[in-house]
Amino acid sequence: MRIVIVLLCIGMLISCEKKQPVVFHSGALRTMMSGNISKTIELDTLSLKKHLYALGAFEKLQGEVQVFDGVSYNSKVKDSTVVVEKVIKGSASLLVYTQVEKWIENSSFNFASKTELESLLKNEAKKIGLDIEKPFPFILEGKISELRWHVINWDPMDNVHTHQKHQESGLNGIVKNKNVRILGFYSSKHKAIFTHHSSNVHMHFALKNQNLAGHVDDLRINDSITLKLPKL
Repeated sequence: MRIVIVLLCIGMLISCEKKQPVVFHSGALRTMMSGNISKTIELDTLSLKKHLYALGAFEKLQGEVQVFDGVSYNSKVKDSTVVVEKVIKGSASLLVYTQVEKWIENSSFNFASKTELESLLKNEAKKIGLDIEKPFPFILEGKISELRWHVINWDPMDNVHTHQKHQESGLNGIVKNKNVRILGFYSSKHKAIFTHHSSNVHMHFALKNQNLAGHVDDLRINDSITLKLPKL
């Protein structure tokens, strides 16, 4: 009888253990840079996942993927204009995704560069008990001072891939003093996989009015912005 009680207690402890959301990825940046931009995942295979958050690049680098809590803000270039699509469909060459039901938020942050943001994320993640040796998602919401973006639209005849060419392919620009929602993934272990070789973060954004979304190249926050991290 005593053994049964002990086993039940252990089972209850395991079931109540706080778990960090698992971050999955399909494809890799280094593979894309070597010229292989074929599909690695069908997006509709994830469409039924609850509280889905995802970012990446469409097959053949024909646009950007952004999914916030199961709602798509995928963007493509059509007739020299960015078009935002609300359906989770198509295939991707690169995708990073997770499921997060609840977030912890704090609204007193500002930073001047992505490098400062990385330090901020690392420190705040430690405070709430996230394992910073594992990848984790984050969200930024509020008014940004400046955000540099691009939506890729790769020339299928171009076989030479560089980071700069990826940024300049398709459309790019600067957004200033706008309310945005940014989804990002932090990892110190996935350089050239789903973060670039010089960064620990990969971020995509959507304007609050939903008429523009894409990849974040750089950003600056002068005033405070809300940071959300997964609740354990």
